[in-house]
Amino acid sequence: MRKLQSPPIKVNSINELHRMLCLNKPLHPLVSVLDNDQMLTPAILPANFLFNFYKISYKKTQNGKIGYGQSVYDFDDGGMVFTAPNQLISITEEDTDYAGFSLAFHSDFIRNHVLEGKIKDFGFFSYNTNEALHLSDKERIAIFGVIESIRQELNGSIDDFSQDVIISYIEVLLNLSNRFYKRQFITRKAVNHDLLARMEQLLDNYFKEEKPLNNGLPTVEYMAEQLHISSSYLSDMLRSLTGQNAQQHIHEKLIEKAKEFLVNTKFSVAEIAYQLGFEHPQSLSRLFRRKINLSPLEYRNSFN
Repeated sequence: MRKLQSPPIKVNSINELHRMLCLNKPLHPLVSVLDNDQMLTPAILPANFLFNFYKISYKKTQNGKIGYGQSVYDFDDGGMVFTAPNQLISITEEDTDYAGFSLAFHSDFIRNHVLEGKIKDFGFFSYNTNEALHLSDKERIAIFGVIESIRQELNGSIDDFSQDVIISYIEVLLNLSNRFYKRQFITRKAVNHDLLARMEQLLDNYFKEEKPLNNGLPTVEYMAEQLHISSSYLSDMLRSLTGQNAQQHIHEKLIEKAKEFLVNTKFSVAEIAYQLGFEHPQSLSRLFRRKINLSPLEYRNSFN
């Protein structure tokens, strides 16, 4: 087992990535399609990486584990993993099989294109590795077809249209991945409903144990950490089930608890805000009015 104490190796360019993996020079300095089975074995690679570019990988028939942030993912079933610049990647097993492909492209490649602004909207770049995209056979054919189109464009003669064409293919790849993630949320509904139930229990316990008094408002990051998933995945999963993201779920719980205090106690609005973890009573009042079109006192008085 590798130790992860060593500082990560930062890989600044795709040329540098090719050199590190003992691959031929990339056909384009800012974008490359790599066959994972041609890479070096992990035994002679650094344990930790920080890439200064985007990387999309499909890994299949793996028998080792890949670390990503604080999580470890078993790749026995294969899956697609999306890495944004400066996210930590670590190899935690010596015998990881690298079958599959990787698409690497630098931010400069999409600079001044529409995709530069849109790419931040693809939440799966913030998912943990254990939230990888698992493809059906039909989906795999579609993804591989786009990758093959990018490969052929890179292998052809580079001209004035090459960059625009490749960026268009990358955008198709990301849109397909977005669609397939939505499908994955649906097909894993039983698991996701369990996560939703666990989140509701976490929120109930948070208030029951009076954690707001010491820790403040419950946060999406806290919920995700307790559920061992990323905050982005939690929000996207909840949105697929309920139409609301994780922050909105927390707000709903806060309103529910505030209503209980207003109806069942004589606490002032300031005291209720303090009990729920708000720093300022006005913040509770603003949230309350936004959600139910009444101030806390108006709501309390409606029961008198």
